[in-house]
Amino acid sequence: MAARMLGQQARQFSTSVIRPVAKLVRPPIQVYGLEGRYATALFSAASKQSKLNQVEQELGKVSSLIKDPKISTIVMNPHVKQSVKQQAICDILAKTNVSPITVNLINVLAENGRLPITGDVITAFAKMMSAHRGEVICSVTTAQPLDQANLSELKVVLKGFVEKSETIKLETKTDSSIMGGMIITIGDRYVDMSTKTKIQKLTKLIREA
Repeated sequence: MAARMLGQQARQFSTSVIRPVAKLVRPPIQVYGLEGRYATALFSAASKQSKLNQVEQELGKVSSLIKDPKISTIVMNPHVKQSVKQQAICDILAKTNVSPITVNLINVLAENGRLPITGDVITAFAKMMSAHRGEVICSVTTAQPLDQANLSELKVVLKGFVEKSETIKLETKTDSSIMGGMIITIGDRYVDMSTKTKIQKLTKLIREA
């Protein structure tokens, strides 16, 4: 009975996925690919019910669940029958306190054999929510971790690249292979100021001289 009800909800959500774009509540940014399509439908459904923040939090729970080895070995295994995956995900969701919107998403992914892209859909939805809050995701890669003083100075500089109504959501990474300097990605901008790239450019100039 539970599986049948969840299946009905999944088909309702699936219908919303294929509705004309004009009927959707469009997210502030467009994410391409299949994961973007599901995330857009989810954003629209949650927005219409004023549950964007709730769904975002629930997807965090789902993300943790699908990373559990006991669960992932079943729902992410291409050799496990679709019906078994469907029942497994139904049992899991029945034990979690999540909204029908989130249940619908996971079940339509299960019905369509798209559970392996669940993490990608969650990531796409997170990007939409960041944009919805006026956040601009900025990724900074350095050879060594930045200290607090450098981080503070960097944030001040990066604010000059966004609108006053927007805020920077800074993500820092370390990659010793770049040797020094930094690589910055902010919105659709990409700036490579790494020592590695500078050396490569210099080497190319010398060879072409």
